[in-house]
Amino acid sequence: MDLQRDPRIVLTLDAGGTNFVFSAMQGGREIIEPIQRPSFAEALPACLASIVEGFEAVKARLEAPPVAISFAFPGPADYPNGVIGDLNNLPAFRGGVPLGPMLQAHFGVPAFINNDGNLFAYGEALAGLLPEVNAKLAAAGLSKRFKNLFGVTLGTGFGGGLVVDGRLFLGDNAAGAEIWCMRNKLDPGCPAEEGVSIRAVRSAYAEAAGLPLEAAPDPKTIFHIAEGLAEGHRAAAREAFWRLGEVAGDTLANISAVVDSLVVVGGGLSGAASFILPPLVQEMNGTLRAKAGGTFPRLEVQAFNLEDPEHLARFVKGQEVQLPVPGTDRTATYDALKRIGVGVTRLGTSRATSVGAYAFALQALDR
Repeated sequence: MDLQRDPRIVLTLDAGGTNFVFSAMQGGREIIEPIQRPSFAEALPACLASIVEGFEAVKARLEAPPVAISFAFPGPADYPNGVIGDLNNLPAFRGGVPLGPMLQAHFGVPAFINNDGNLFAYGEALAGLLPEVNAKLAAAGLSKRFKNLFGVTLGTGFGGGLVVDGRLFLGDNAAGAEIWCMRNKLDPGCPAEEGVSIRAVRSAYAEAAGLPLEAAPDPKTIFHIAEGLAEGHRAAAREAFWRLGEVAGDTLANISAVVDSLVVVGGGLSGAASFILPPLVQEMNGTLRAKAGGTFPRLEVQAFNLEDPEHLARFVKGQEVQLPVPGTDRTATYDALKRIGVGVTRLGTSRATSVGAYAFALQALDR
């Protein structure tokens, strides 16, 4: 998709528990100053009115009419049908509210809703990490190209999204890529999100530093402590991010055994990637034990940290050779290094999500 040259306008929304932020995109970029409205999280009539008023305010600023509405909204939800379910941070929607059909009826254009993990992955697949990696491979003269991307967001929760050959994968119940509920390696009775989130970093820091949880600073401060730029328990700070990377890596190893794709990391905690990615990739490249004795690699592919210059050089180089085809004078290309890469968002989480929402709407309209 040539997003940068597409003249169509799509209305967007960044939905939070306190505020809604409305905007519009054209040509893959935001074209107005965002408009903010309160969410009225516990009062459904006021909440819905705020959403309509926000989109109306955006529409009034446009020079041409929009062709669709497309945005991320928290789940659980029936995204294909636009029905929002029981939300923790927006309790007004409990019992189910057909938000998409309501907006379509009011504005007279299709309304598409997804979760932020899906749209983040889609944005990075179309205009972020995926095309950047393929460009590096092309520049190196290799024939190998990647078509699939798994995106994870590390923040308040542990979100995920999967893009397969240019198409966003949703699943039969709009519940695909919900990696937050996979088993936590360090605490198997809990979901992975309890080890991969803001609260997990604070909890791990408090435990390692011998502090009560309420005394633990925010993750940004813990990151500065880990860097030696702020006062605190430096070893505990590094341990907190190492644990997060280990749990995330274990989850992504399970995912990668199925989807065999590049991985892009976003969300507020991705700023600490220098402390998270090494244990994450190390875990993905771990080993399993055979009952008969000995060990073998956990994955059939090798994972590389694309933020590490040495890893990146080996990843791009590969092991491509030309093999003679028996009985002919031809050759066949063979790359013996089966590999995937793990990198940090190239667009920024918010922009990638907006690009994903824009592209999803246009692709749906084109179909």
